[in-house]
Amino acid sequence: MAFDPLAGARKSVIKLLRQMSDYDLNGKYLLYKLSVPEAPIGSPRSTQFLYHDSRLQKLPCARRACFATGVSKSSSRDTLKAGSAHATKEVQERLEELQCSTVPLYPRYQRTPEAQSIRSLQGEVDVDADADKDGMSGRVSSIRLSGSKLAFVDIVEDQTKLQAVLSHSASEGTGVTLADFKHLCRLLRRGDYVSLKGNRPYKAKNGQLSIRAATMPVILSPCLRRFPVEDRGFATTELAESNFQPRHVEMQTDPEILETIKARATLIRTMRRFFESRHFIEVSTPILSAAAGGATAKPFETKATEFPHRKLSLRIAPELWLKRLIVGGMDKIFEIGPSFRNEGLDKTHNPEFTTCEFYAVGHDLRRLMDMTKQLVTGIGLAIKALPYQYTNAPSYLFDSVDASYEELDFIPSLNSALGVDLPNLSSPSAHSELLELFHSHGLPLPSNPTVPRLVDKLSSLHLESRSVHRPLWITNIPECLSPLAKSYIHPTAPNDQPVAARAELFIAGKEVVNCYEEENSPFEQRRKFLEQQKYGTLQSRPQPNSNKSGTKAAKSDVEGDEEVMKVDEDYLQALEWGLPPTGGWGCGVDRLVMLFTGKERIGDVLSFGNLRAVTRGAEADSHPRDEDGKVQ
Repeated sequence: MAFDPLAGARKSVIKLLRQMSDYDLNGKYLLYKLSVPEAPIGSPRSTQFLYHDSRLQKLPCARRACFATGVSKSSSRDTLKAGSAHATKEVQERLEELQCSTVPLYPRYQRTPEAQSIRSLQGEVDVDADADKDGMSGRVSSIRLSGSKLAFVDIVEDQTKLQAVLSHSASEGTGVTLADFKHLCRLLRRGDYVSLKGNRPYKAKNGQLSIRAATMPVILSPCLRRFPVEDRGFATTELAESNFQPRHVEMQTDPEILETIKARATLIRTMRRFFESRHFIEVSTPILSAAAGGATAKPFETKATEFPHRKLSLRIAPELWLKRLIVGGMDKIFEIGPSFRNEGLDKTHNPEFTTCEFYAVGHDLRRLMDMTKQLVTGIGLAIKALPYQYTNAPSYLFDSVDASYEELDFIPSLNSALGVDLPNLSSPSAHSELLELFHSHGLPLPSNPTVPRLVDKLSSLHLESRSVHRPLWITNIPECLSPLAKSYIHPTAPNDQPVAARAELFIAGKEVVNCYEEENSPFEQRRKFLEQQKYGTLQSRPQPNSNKSGTKAAKSDVEGDEEVMKVDEDYLQALEWGLPPTGGWGCGVDRLVMLFTGKERIGDVLSFGNLRAVTRGAEADSHPRDEDGKVQ
């Protein structure tokens, strides 16, 4: 008799097979691969292939044994590389557990005619017992065992939960033994995405939508990591900022994130319908161009491979492009899209943000203000109709369609609040007089205190705060703050103040809408561009060689304003072709979503958070990790 060097190993494996009770083979021949303990997963080194005796009933789930059936091919058994950044201990253990079973990994999903969404099953509660079986799929959120023959699995799809009742008696007819049933119940994990078939949707005693499963769940996509516990509202706390989790993980554990994303979609859809019902045309304008105009801000700059010597900028606002379309013959247009400003990041500002702007020929300021109220009312009704409650949002946005809006005249209201009259803001001495006013009232100076920034600071301190209890319009805004709007001398304010045909809407202390009658004179527009240039240079304010302590002034105290609006010659040439009398309107979509959902941080209304959150994930991935996945 020839010597068989594997006889001892084969005998030990067969003994182990008889001791395990994990899965019934149903008489099929299985090929399994036994690796030595030191070999990594999937390593071809030191492996032997043995055929299983069809008379044996049990399949082992040993730590280093991998199994595959002849009828199902794994699509990802060798995709996890040992030693890779994400080959953590928990992922390895979960993968080995799955590979030890005959459950196919990542099978193709084949939709059947009876497949339905969980939400649609709510209308089929208590149907006839002989009704056709329903198919559904979703993510496992909870597993509860009741003895060895019954299990309750909560499955979530599109934020709708269904309780699947798994029983051995119901699945026994499909050839599932009790050992099969126990093994598959143990194999399921929270976070797994599964599909199953069942019938008779009904309401459990606790009101939970339930269904009796006719088959065992099929794992379409297993969760390889420990699935975190649901914690509503945690992602919007300060603690979540310091304990960074990828946004897709937060979405699965904090329902408020998805609710906010859906509210954002509802808000944007409502805005589109509002404009389209009034015969506005939606357009798209360039995001990348040679000059970033339309607002006072610092742009992001880059270069194109095609034009290596030409500086390009991401747009800071679409305004000038949209008004070119008006010159070209379009009378009513709007655009919803991204803009970029290379500035600071705080609770209400993000370098990348979404805006909505519209322009219409023949619309004066009062008509723009009336349209704004109609739009805000429509958005409030649409958000209120959602099945979510936003308790932190101002109640007056939802309580009354006819809520009154307060209106303040900028300069007279500011004069009254300060107890003194503002100087003529277009005079050469305006800067020094404003500085003296700040000093006498003990007010904090803004950074780089130009005339526009000083005036804007006064407004934020004394006017904008009055919008806490009801919406507030601020009108007749100084010309120095409105270089693209038509202007005139204020009819009643002292000191012959030049003001703009402009209004800003504030709600809950935040600017929501900005609208004005567009400056269509190329000559006046050039003058206003040049005035803005003066504010951005040292010529617009005193240039002391020393400060009060006798030391030389710091560079930041006297440097120009790099965010100042530049002279756009192309736009001036477009105005020479004749811009009709036009009303322009703009709002920050992100801030509008914050307002209606009661969120305090702009990152909470963005799908993947603010710029810090977006870049932090990539930075974390670049660091080496230990076997437990922790950054070294």
